[in-house]
Amino acid sequence: MFGSSVRLLRCGFAFCALALALGVGPTCRADEAADAALVAKGAYLAKLGDCAGCHTDAPAGQPPKPSPPFAGGLPMGSPFGTIWTSNITPDPVYGIGRFTYEDFERAVRDGIAPGGKYLYPAMPFPSFSKISDDDMHALYAYFMHGVTPVAAPVPKTKLPFPFNQRFGLAAWDELFAPHERFSPRSDRSVEWNRGAYLVQGLGHCGACHTPRGPAFEERGLSDGDRLYLTGGTNDNWYAPNLTGDPDSGLGGLSADDLAAFLKHGHGGSLSAFGSMVEVVEDSGQYMTDDDLRAIATYLKSLPPREKSGHVDTGAARADATVNVLRTGSIEYPGAGLYNAFCARCHHADGRGEPGKYPRLAGNPIVVAPDSTSLIRLLIDGSRSPETIGGPKPERMPSFIGKLGDTEMARVLTFVRNAWGNEAQPVAPSEVQALRKKLRR
Repeated sequence: MFGSSVRLLRCGFAFCALALALGVGPTCRADEAADAALVAKGAYLAKLGDCAGCHTDAPAGQPPKPSPPFAGGLPMGSPFGTIWTSNITPDPVYGIGRFTYEDFERAVRDGIAPGGKYLYPAMPFPSFSKISDDDMHALYAYFMHGVTPVAAPVPKTKLPFPFNQRFGLAAWDELFAPHERFSPRSDRSVEWNRGAYLVQGLGHCGACHTPRGPAFEERGLSDGDRLYLTGGTNDNWYAPNLTGDPDSGLGGLSADDLAAFLKHGHGGSLSAFGSMVEVVEDSGQYMTDDDLRAIATYLKSLPPREKSGHVDTGAARADATVNVLRTGSIEYPGAGLYNAFCARCHHADGRGEPGKYPRLAGNPIVVAPDSTSLIRLLIDGSRSPETIGGPKPERMPSFIGKLGDTEMARVLTFVRNAWGNEAQPVAPSEVQALRKKLRR
């Protein structure tokens, strides 16, 4: 019944004209207000879900391009090849303008487009299956009536055989995609449940922060799964552990740190980089304080899992590193490189500058088990987010042309084992392999 009322939005203006002719204008205005409220709710939910982050062609870490919102065309890297995101504006030819509510709901929750076309799991429908009916109706109202249609085709995804055979995705869907709505826990607070709903569902945090199996399936979809949010590599970025691990996870950050990080990309002397920049700019900065706090409350409740690396917070270890940097000890070949290229922003003590340059001492991504993000930062550079009321964006430059593979490996190995950090060294072959993937 509610789905029918949403579809009636298409003929809302005609209905209002008829209502006015029949002298029932006040009722029409009430309907218009209700419809506008539904669209506004959907607009907020679309920001919570960061729909623009994937469906707008504005690459992370680069200056925003003048690309129409939701018109698609963003290339996403996967282990099987490049997947191009679709146009989700209400254009009837190139977008979703002809989708009924049932079409829209099936595509978002089940990954099946009209005509029985299965979508690749780069679309996080395993998470979106948890979206409530009320929120799904609001999202449909927004995308049909709050988004400007863009008559623009997008490149077709052309994966190599056998990944181009979409009928195989039906089996994938059956094996790995859930189809249940989010179910609140009675033993948890309203705030916790709201945070869990956003992280597990609309926020689809697990799509990046959960490791994937050989079939590109997420190895966990809720906090009941051991590997959920323990870190994962996606599109040549490593998204860190979000559980309570005190070294490579969120154990050393407060709920206030996390809320600030989501809102402005800075919190706990850490800074967002890479694809997380889009999440903050397109989603986090628009969240209400209540939702930011709910997400932080939920994440801080997660127990430590998949511990990796170590951070010795003792002052002696930090002082020893500073002394090495001052004396230029030849026993630490990466130290000289750090002094020459990194110390100006991140300083000799590795503490950076809050709101400007992130700390490297005790930074979870620095001691993470996977050094992909650190290597890519040196290869591509990045920038911090630009948000309403947030700090001025700062840019980390690319060091291509300045540092070779061996030099990058040396400076990263130094950083991963300085100021009390303890993590595996980085090999030149790792840098070379990622550089080839990125074609830099």
